[in-house]
Amino acid sequence: MSIALCGFIWYNAQTMLKKLAVIAPVLALALWCASCAAQINGSLKGDGQADLQIRAALEPRMTALIGGLAAASGTAQPGAPILDGPAIAASMSASPGVASVSFKNTAPAAIEGPLKIAKIGDFLAPGKATFIDFEQNARGGGGKCTITLSLASGPEILALISPEISDYLSALMAPLATGEVMTKAQYVILVSSVYGRSITDEISKAVIRASIEFPGPVLSAQGGTFSGRRAEFAIPLLDVLVLETPLSYEVVWR
Repeated sequence: MSIALCGFIWYNAQTMLKKLAVIAPVLALALWCASCAAQINGSLKGDGQADLQIRAALEPRMTALIGGLAAASGTAQPGAPILDGPAIAASMSASPGVASVSFKNTAPAAIEGPLKIAKIGDFLAPGKATFIDFEQNARGGGGKCTITLSLASGPEILALISPEISDYLSALMAPLATGEVMTKAQYVILVSSVYGRSITDEISKAVIRASIEFPGPVLSAQGGTFSGRRAEFAIPLLDVLVLETPLSYEVVWR
């Protein structure tokens, strides 16, 4: 990465950090997926409906960072959660393909709850690129579901969830939000220079785990493992934030 580019990113990061200090509680709503332990369990039906159970909790260093920003801004409310489950659900409820969503706090920095998707192919569907492609054979003889995430689609998908989330992940300089071409090694160095090594260590170690049951016995699971009707995935968060190469996951069932 050139010195000029590093300087440009540093300037923009500092500018965004000033904004974050003013509305730090909203930052918490956005960063719950940026340095957290996340687990997704659920099932996908033959008609494209999906029922998911989401659990997410901020890691300790990110919790301290958000709490510190909230305290510095003077907007922290005594007893208020760092992650606000109902507020996050309200934001997601307007996203494409979402039938219903409800999150509750299990701790100040942890949330869980159900997410019902009306049609998986419409879920967070960007206008110019495909995020989830769902195919079910007309006679019920199997199907497949493919998830693709790249720098071309990532920023647009984030904007569908909430423009604020895109802004705040930009403050973390995540290519998922900015569209910037960067290697994972370059990203780790860059974030360390702004937030410190402890934050990048948490991001580097974080994994998004998913366990999904499909309409029929699984024949293959690209990027994961499978047994019977269930496929499981362990996705490094760093891969998602940087998208050094596009991510693609495909499950085929009969």
